[in-house]
Amino acid sequence: MAEDFTTEQDVTDFRDIPTTTLADVLGRARVMDIGLRPLWAGMPRVAGPAFTVQCPPGDNLMLHAAIYRAEPGSVIVVESGDLDYALAGGNVCAVAQRRGVAAFVADGLIRDLGEVRELGFPVFARGVIPIPGSKEQLGTHGAPVRCGGVLVAPGDIVVADEEGVVAVPAADRAKVLAAARAKLAKEAAETLDDWEAAHRARIERGLAELGFTG
Repeated sequence: MAEDFTTEQDVTDFRDIPTTTLADVLGRARVMDIGLRPLWAGMPRVAGPAFTVQCPPGDNLMLHAAIYRAEPGSVIVVESGDLDYALAGGNVCAVAQRRGVAAFVADGLIRDLGEVRELGFPVFARGVIPIPGSKEQLGTHGAPVRCGGVLVAPGDIVVADEEGVVAVPAADRAKVLAAARAKLAKEAAETLDDWEAAHRARIERGLAELGFTG
């Protein structure tokens, strides 16, 4: 539930964890597909509790309403399944940023990319298109959504960077954070020589087990 994830420290802690490390800890099922990418270069890593939105194809009313309802620090996560119309543009992103929204993670498209890039507002989406969606249909706020192939519940911790987007189940956040920190600490203590020796031994063992003799 969203109320389980409330502290700025929680957000700060996950902002320090690369998505590659979280993916190693969580596995494939919690990593969004490769279509969900940062839409401008140099985008910083973002982390925050998911404010979930479902928009019917071709309509963006619920996302536009969400920028006035999401708590500061939230990552607005959108299910739309639409690649014909934009979910948001420059002004929507500007207002979201002004109201403290951390980022959009949208299974769809936006427009006004130049404005969004100039704002420095993080958007992870499938791309851009200049055609705006309509505002005529209701979807949902605060229900589980499927974004980038991952089922995201309200309050799940969404971490996104140049490597991709990971959704950490809210109930598992402490366990995942501890495992991620332990992995990072182990990697920091390991030299490249150590890594190479262990890696080569593992590769050679795997080859031998498969009968490779070259």
